[in-house]
Amino acid sequence: MRLIRKATSTFASVMLLIIGSMSNMSMAQSNNSPSAVIDFKQVQELDNWVIINDTVMGGRSRTQLDIEGEYLSFSGMLSLENNGGFASIRRVYDNKSWLPDAPLQIKVKGDGREYQFRLRTNRQSDGVAYVANFTTQAEQESVFEFIQSDFVPQFRGRIVSGAPALNFADIEQVGLMLADKNPGQFTLLVEHLSQVSK
Repeated sequence: MRLIRKATSTFASVMLLIIGSMSNMSMAQSNNSPSAVIDFKQVQELDNWVIINDTVMGGRSRTQLDIEGEYLSFSGMLSLENNGGFASIRRVYDNKSWLPDAPLQIKVKGDGREYQFRLRTNRQSDGVAYVANFTTQAEQESVFEFIQSDFVPQFRGRIVSGAPALNFADIEQVGLMLADKNPGQFTLLVEHLSQVSK
């Protein structure tokens, strides 16, 4: 995983972005076109997501899922009570067509906590997930890019040896999880998840 940029709101940064975009527009259109994009410009996208917390095991973490502007808001309270300790959301409907090996990108505005980007290659509610961690900066927009080797197969927090190699074309579910063992409030705003063919 690599952090490919931090988004800023300064005038200079915006002007540089505009100038760069104008000079490279034709190249970007031909060589950097999105192959799959999940964004939140339409409130109906929320219907594709579900909440899965530690409450399924007796925990007490809470999650709220909403659309704020053009962001998906994943927020709530992480609790370690009753052997809990995770809060998560998962996109389980309207699967996208993913390319086998083009990098995945996620643009978020974070709270300084470490989250998990989770992929599943089946439609099951449980089982092996391919997990990559990313650490956000409080009140900062960041774009993270992931390749297959960034993801580790896990089952309930333990590494699974001998799991099939991850092929992005097999993705059936995408999700986000907080399980950093730090109880308290959290908020992660997601602008988009995408895959770009370079």
